[in-house]
Parts: sequence; structure tokens; C-alpha cells
Amino acid sequence: MQKRVAWSWGWLTMAAVGLAALLWATAIGARAQQGGMAAAPKEQPYVVEYYYKAKWGHAEEFLTLFKKNHYPVLKKEIELGRMLKVSMTAPRYHATEDGRWDYRVTIVFKNAAIANDNFDSAPLIKQLYPDQETYKKEEQRRFEILDAHRDLPIKDVDLDTR
Repeated sequence: MQKRVAWSWGWLTMAAVGLAALLWATAIGARAQQGGMAAAPKEQPYVVEYYYKAKWGHAEEFLTLFKKNHYPVLKKEIELGRMLKVSMTAPRYHATEDGRWDYRVTIVFKNAAIANDNFDSAPLIKQLYPDQETYKKEEQRRFEILDAHRDLPIKDVDLDTR
């Protein structure tokens, strides 16, 4: 009699697990048809802020070189569809020296994968700047006059849902 009870409980357990699996699969299927879990993830823009701190007295020189040699490359990447937007801001007032920055460039990439795909801009640079010697010298100078440079990927925080 005890063997029969053990077998009955085992069978009931297996039946319960099977029923739970069936109900779970049905619920997943219903959610997928409603656009729930199985829907493709929405492609999200990926934003990175680049902060530049020039040596004292060199902020305008940095800006001139940036606009001449780097901004046209970024605009080409917008034309290619890799980036959605490039903008630059400067602080209106001064900050303490340790927190000071002169320019913040914000780049909105199409998505995170593109932002991190190791894109080779060399062909664009050769196309835009046939005089590579001058280009390289000016780009070297642009970085020589920097005290600091940092890249900061950012994300939006939805204050209404938190």
C-alpha cells in the first residue's frame, strides 16, 4: 500500500509541474502576441559627453582647431547615419580649477553598438584633408593645449516613473 501512495504522489507532482509549464507557456505566448516579451527591443540613441579643459589662454585656439579639423569629420558621420546630432556648449561662468572645463561636446549616436564599433574615420579624414601633414600637426597641437579631456556616456532618468 505504501508503494502505491508514493507512486501516486510522484505522478501528481509530475502532473502539477506539467500543468504549471503549460500555463506558463500559454501566458508567454499571449504576451508575445500583444507585443510584450517577444517584441524586438526598441533601438535607443546613445549619448556621450566629451569635456575639454584647455590650458589657460588656449581655449579659443582649441575651439578654432576643433572646428577646422574635427567638427567636419563629425558632420560626415551624421551624413552617414552613425550620429544623430553633435552640439557644443561652454560654461557661462567660471568654476573652481579642479572642476573647470571649457567646452562640452555632446554626441548623440544612433545606438550603443555604433558608438562602440571602432569605426575607422581615416578614409573620411583623408578625403576631407588632403594635406595630411598639416592636419596631423594641427590635431597634435589641439591635444597639446589640453589640460584634461574626458568622455562620459550619459543616460536619461525618467523622473515620472521612479
